Amino acid sequence: MKSVHVTGPDTNEWVEVDRPAPGPRDVLLKMKACGICGSDAFYSHVGGIPPRQGATPLGHEPAAEVAEVGAEVEGFSVGDHVVIDTMAFTDGLLGSGGAQGGLSEYVLVKDAVPGRQLRVIPTEIPWEVAALNEPMAVAYHAVNRTNPKPGDKVVVFGAGPIGLGAVLGYRRRGASHIVVVDIIESRLEKALQIGADAVINSAEEDVAARLVELHGDGATMLVRGTRSGTDIFLDAAGAPVIPKTVGDVAKSGAVLGVVAVHKNPVELDFGSILTTELTIVFAMGYPTEIFEVTDDIIENWQKYALIISDVLPFDRSLEALELAKTPGAADKVVVRFD
Repeated sequence: MKSVHVTGPDTNEWVEVDRPAPGPRDVLLKMKACGICGSDAFYSHVGGIPPRQGATPLGHEPAAEVAEVGAEVEGFSVGDHVVIDTMAFTDGLLGSGGAQGGLSEYVLVKDAVPGRQLRVIPTEIPWEVAALNEPMAVAYHAVNRTNPKPGDKVVVFGAGPIGLGAVLGYRRRGASHIVVVDIIESRLEKALQIGADAVINSAEEDVAARLVELHGDGATMLVRGTRSGTDIFLDAAGAPVIPKTVGDVAKSGAVLGVVAVHKNPVELDFGSILTTELTIVFAMGYPTEIFEVTDDIIENWQKYALIISDVLPFDRSLEALELAKTPGAADKVVVRFD
C-alpha cells in the first residue's frame, strides 16, 4: 500500500509498504482523512524522528473507517467511523515517530479498546472535519491549562487552527467575551464567524488601548499603566512580541497560556511583571482531551468546518505538505482519501 514517509532532510516521498494484517485483538482502519500539522514540516526538515530518521511515516491528525475487526475485539463493527488517539498506539506515536502514519492507506490498531485508541462518531460528520479531532484536542488542552471560569474575559493571539479551536473551547467553558488578535484580515473574519466577540488587527491597531476599551480598565494602585480587564491571554501564534505585550497590559492575577511554539527565546521583564502576579502556563498535547473535544465537534461540526481552508485528495499528499508549510498559502490543510 502507499504511505508518505520522511526519507531525508526536507524530503517527503511515497513509499510502498505492506498492508497490515490484523490479529484477534486488533482493528484495521481504512484511512479517510488526515490533517497536515506544522510539526509535519519540522519532522521533514530534520529528516525524520529517531530511531526512524530517514524512514518516518507522516500523518497524526487522522479519521478513519473500520475495515476489519479481530475476533476478540468488542465495541467496534466494520464500517464504523472513528476518531483516533494517536498517542495511545502500542507501536509508538502515530505519525510522530511511531511505526505507522496516518498518511497511509491503512493503519493497524493493536490491542484495540473502545475509548483508548478509538471512538466511534456519527456517520454524518464529514471526514475532513473528523480529522480536526486531534488538533482541536491540543487547543482544548491549552484552554484547560488556563483554568477558565464562567464569565472570564479572554484574548487569543493567533487565528490559526489552534487559536480558532481555542475560541470554541473557551466558549464551551463559559467565557463571557473572547477577543482574537491577528494581522491577517481573512483570519480575523473567520474568527468572528466561528464565535469571537471582537477582533484586533495588531498591525493596524493599538492592542493595549483596544483591550481596555473591550474588557475594561484593569489598572490598580500597584499595577499601573494601560492595563486591561482581561482574565486570560492565550498565545497561539508564537510571535516574539506576544509575551511582552501581555506583560505590559496584564492586570493583577491574569493568566498567560502558551500553546504556540516559539522558535527563538523571548524577553520578559520580570521586574515590571512582578506586581501583576501573572500566572504563566504552557500546554502541549492532550493528556485527557482527545475524546472530550469529540462531543463538541459532533454537536457543532459546521463551526469546526470553517477552520479548514484546503482539502486535497490522498494522491496529492506531497503537495498538501508543501502547501501547509508555505507561509500565507493556507490556514488548515486536510487530505481526504476518497
